[in-house]
Amino acid sequence: METHAVSTLLVSSTEAAKYLGVSRAHFYRMHNAGKIPLPVRLGGCVRWRVDELLAWIEAGMPNRQRWQVMKGGAK
Repeated sequence: METHAVSTLLVSSTEAAKYLGVSRAHFYRMHNAGKIPLPVRLGGCVRWRVDELLAWIEAGMPNRQRWQVMKGGAK
């Protein structure tokens, strides 16, 4: 049987906050202020894409509105 290493594609707010080195409460303050990328909704779950968080960090962590423009789609 073949096994594959699977890296996490989507993370919860707690895990995303750990990536950023902030508390979950501060992460949600940033989210509510429009300072981080939008999450995706998977049924009743709210998750953040790891690849998007990494790209956002590499881009200098612009606010959400600027990030959407940089990605090529306004929301």
